[in-house]
Amino acid sequence: MLKYFTMDEFVCSHTGKVEMNVNFLKRLDQLRERCAFPFVITSGFRDETHPNEVEKDSPGTHTMGIAVDVAVSNGYERRRIVEEALKMGFNGVGVAKSFVHVDDRVSPPVIWSY
Repeated sequence: MLKYFTMDEFVCSHTGKVEMNVNFLKRLDQLRERCAFPFVITSGFRDETHPNEVEKDSPGTHTMGIAVDVAVSNGYERRRIVEEALKMGFNGVGVAKSFVHVDDRVSPPVIWSY
């Protein structure tokens, strides 16, 4: 099904569950293809009981299986992921020093920094 990823890469670090949206994963695979460098997923699915989710007012896109954080080690990788994700229509893009978050939220498109 996926060219670049295995389901093990998306497992919740808190519960061991993995409930990723298949269409999102196909789009993530395409994003990886377009970027032309390996992606290391630092956060995939998160159960609602995950410490990062419990702190929020309501569960985020990771709990819906439509979000990942991809490790980046330089500005080129950061820019390339953001650029291609926006071209592909990912509606949520968050930029941090060590990772880029991409998601398929249904609300109006947003971009933010950490």
